[in-house]
Amino acid sequence: MAKDGSKTSILNKIISFCGERPFTAILTYILVVSAIFLIFPRLDIWASTFFYDGEGSFPVSKDPFWRGLRYFGVYIFQWVAGLSLFVMLFKLAFPKIKALMDLRHPIFVVSTLILGPGLVVNAFFKNLWGRPRPRQTEIFGGDLPFIGVWQPTNHCDSNCSFVSGEGSASIWLFVLVFIAPKTWRIPLATAIGALVFFLSANRVAFGGHFFSDTLLSWGITMLVIVGVYHYLYQRTPTWAQPANLDTSFTKGGNWLRAKLGRAACWCARSSKSFLRKFK
Repeated sequence: MAKDGSKTSILNKIISFCGERPFTAILTYILVVSAIFLIFPRLDIWASTFFYDGEGSFPVSKDPFWRGLRYFGVYIFQWVAGLSLFVMLFKLAFPKIKALMDLRHPIFVVSTLILGPGLVVNAFFKNLWGRPRPRQTEIFGGDLPFIGVWQPTNHCDSNCSFVSGEGSASIWLFVLVFIAPKTWRIPLATAIGALVFFLSANRVAFGGHFFSDTLLSWGITMLVIVGVYHYLYQRTPTWAQPANLDTSFTKGGNWLRAKLGRAACWCARSSKSFLRKFK
């Protein structure tokens, strides 16, 4: 009993530390994971070997179920982003109607997607770091050398292995936990956590990413999410105050309506003038 109580106490302290100092916790995670794979680079090879058939192929990548799961994840990313855009566009289209929710929420969701999986992971790391994917290396049937973590090379020109784009996009779904009602957070986090695990493991099983690519993409993306959350919700600037956002979207919607109304009138007059020429 004492040992169980001690373990629970340690777990509670870790959870409490992560909640109180999220930046420090995430940076520590990134440093620890990086150190492990820098010291033991063959861990990446060992993890990928589980899914390799020894004849130049990763069989899971051809399995219809796992391929379907991959595209299911893509649909979820698109739906979450699309619904967030809809909330903002709805307010612009109907400026007199109260916003469907705190407008910081859709801004938080869309901005973290653009900054995290979009710019930091795909535009910066994947296009500039040059790490070959597992299936491209000599170890797993390709013709390129194995490169460890945090080692920039020119063996891959774009859309490379370091870090995982889909691992980043899957962990990005945790933005929903940040903005969900408190009673929903634990079950939502559990469901998203399971989805993150399977979607990320899928990429390793497909030979598309090394284990370290996935683990580091989680940390890098969470760092972006926590940073944006801190900016929008904990040190909310004047423009992002809920009342100010609602007012800004209302003004923007009214401005758009006026512009569209003038454009419609101009089109109607032009059309009438053009048709008169044929009378």
